[in-house]
Amino acid sequence: MAARRLDGVATAARIREDLAPRIAAFQQRCGRPPGLGVVLAGNNPASEVYVRNKIRTVNEAGCRGELFRLGAAASIDDGLALVRRLNDDESIDGILVQSPLPEGMGAEAEQRVFDAIDPAKDVDGFHPYNVGLLVQKRAALVACTPTGCIELLEREGVEIRGKHAVVLGRSDIVGKPMALLLLHRDATVTVCHSRTADLPAIARTADILVAAIGHPAFVTADFVKPGATVVDVGINTLTERSDVERVFGEGSRKRAQFAGKGSVLVGDVHPDVESVAGALTPVPGGVGPITVAMVLKNTVTAAEFRTSGPRRGVE
Repeated sequence: MAARRLDGVATAARIREDLAPRIAAFQQRCGRPPGLGVVLAGNNPASEVYVRNKIRTVNEAGCRGELFRLGAAASIDDGLALVRRLNDDESIDGILVQSPLPEGMGAEAEQRVFDAIDPAKDVDGFHPYNVGLLVQKRAALVACTPTGCIELLEREGVEIRGKHAVVLGRSDIVGKPMALLLLHRDATVTVCHSRTADLPAIARTADILVAAIGHPAFVTADFVKPGATVVDVGINTLTERSDVERVFGEGSRKRAQFAGKGSVLVGDVHPDVESVAGALTPVPGGVGPITVAMVLKNTVTAAEFRTSGPRRGVE
């Protein structure tokens, strides 16, 4: 029997519906909509798509999303100056800096820019202040992808308390905050990474398996305990026919898509997992739409706290 699909598109729509009264109340109280400033540096095509989706979602929900561009030749000082300007702009409640930043900004550019964002406007939840609050289970602004995964699991009725969750990946953006969020909901959590011995055997112990490693179709059926819930965070583009044929079987819809477009999207989870898992997020249509919805939710939360909550930070 095929796994139940955890529908990120439908769940994202419900999140937006739930936020509508909060947005209207903020507009009435403050005389303006919640505002999000998105910083896009360079000319990364994927980043252009991500930013466009985020700004469209924010604007369609009745908030104000504004794009601030930096050229590919921009320096780290240019980036920091723009962040400081957005920090001081009272009409901007949330700041999101789209990664990756241009290589010319330096190896530590992303961390320096994230650290410069006012924690009360940090809708990505990457500032050390907000990460510290997350560790203490006090954060209101948490990284959008992992908190979106939690929203999806809870809204789809997947039990977390008392379950064994295995997170594949230890990044600051997804893996680590995902592990903390699961831990805060009383799961027993194992974090795996590239140096983990016998990775498939550990993954097979999971009731909830989260794949966030950035390798297309890496998680095969032998990683998955029958009936487990599998959350596929990966979004990878395949452009070689041999890779598409290796991952997708004869007659697959993805093969037909590749023939028409020359590329297809695939997650970190192999399509064969669908025959083993009890529930599975699709790619696309799973975690991606939820992540964008959480950008909107964090923008609204930041706006509310900035105008009526504690001013020393978001708690």
